[in-house]
Amino acid sequence: MLTSLVVVFIVAYAAIALEHPLKINKSASALMAAGLLWTIYALASGDSHKVGEELGESLMGTAQIVFFLMGAMTIVEVVDAHNGFQVITSRIKTAKLSSLMWLVGFVTFFLSAILDNLTTTIVMISLMRKLLAKHDDRLFFAGIIVIAANSGGAWSPIGDVTTTMLWIGGQITSLAIIKAVLLPSLVSLLVPLAITAYALRGRPVEAPAVKENDHSLHTTEFERNLMFFLGLGVLVAVPAFKTITHLPPFMGILFGLGILWLVGDLVHRHKEDIDKQHLTLVHALSRIDMSSIIFFVGILLAVATLEHTHILTSLAQWLDQSVGRQDVIVMIIGIVSAIVDNVPLVAAAMGMYSLTAFPPDHFLWEFLAYCAGTGGSILIIGSAAGVAAMGLEKIHFFWYVKKISGLALIGYFAGAGTYLLQYQMMH
Repeated sequence: MLTSLVVVFIVAYAAIALEHPLKINKSASALMAAGLLWTIYALASGDSHKVGEELGESLMGTAQIVFFLMGAMTIVEVVDAHNGFQVITSRIKTAKLSSLMWLVGFVTFFLSAILDNLTTTIVMISLMRKLLAKHDDRLFFAGIIVIAANSGGAWSPIGDVTTTMLWIGGQITSLAIIKAVLLPSLVSLLVPLAITAYALRGRPVEAPAVKENDHSLHTTEFERNLMFFLGLGVLVAVPAFKTITHLPPFMGILFGLGILWLVGDLVHRHKEDIDKQHLTLVHALSRIDMSSIIFFVGILLAVATLEHTHILTSLAQWLDQSVGRQDVIVMIIGIVSAIVDNVPLVAAAMGMYSLTAFPPDHFLWEFLAYCAGTGGSILIIGSAAGVAAMGLEKIHFFWYVKKISGLALIGYFAGAGTYLLQYQMMH
């Protein structure tokens, strides 16, 4: 049984990693893996009651992550529908490319800690199209935006899916992860940002021609500001909600979504249906990336079978014996996340190491949040932010490897070194 489970999982993992050349959506591979693994486990164990209980337990943990992500994605879509991000992007103005690079890097870094790295990347790359005429300039900016978005998401419990998984799973707490990973994440951005800004020094910003009669804004300034600050306020308040009430984060995000929905309906109640249709929560729900949600369900349930059959525990023991050092093991996981999706990697690590042996806010969990979050920047296919940038700006894989991967790798090791040094000084 164990051999067949491992073989099925490896084949499914390969299909997920090779999603683009195979042209098979990774959600399909993840769902197939989950179905096959649980079927093999149920038939081979012979104890349907025990397997059913374990499936129910895994589903409960998976549902918490899924409900949280659905709520967060919907809030972001509502803000975007109201052109709320104009509140930030309209203020980004400078005449020098190097100054713009610093500005964009920092805005992306902090914005992705509140939203998520995928949404932030899409917002910032869309902004670059309005600010930069030359495609070559936009490519460099897109590369830095990917690095900044992944670095910004790593230190926030709501900024990156993997950090959110660790937070909801109880492996990390909000304040501890911010204190431990903020500086290393910042260093992982500052190093590549400084090198790129230096390379662009002295060059002016070449803005594209302004289109006349651009009536893209269909909301008032009051509506944009209200939905932007209310949406961000809800997202930022979720960690506080969890700390005060001790309820799971998904409850906080759903509660906040209800508030946003109520306010939206009140603000637009006097408008004609046709005018307010695209501003409603119902429309926002139809725009969220359900494919990614389904992928999380499939991959988390698939990894759960390896956890219940103790395959992951055995893998953890083998890694400890072969490599021996936790910091090296976690850094390897981070580099591997540049090639394959970091969600199953972190899900597997959560199954490999128990909370009994490695309690909340342990070195392992904090360093894993940093490495899995920032390691995805090394290759453009290593993160959702990278894949989005690849599609939006038609970035070639080998262009990214030649121009950006080295910068991301230097930043990754600089941040990892910063974390290890900081940990030694504080412990």
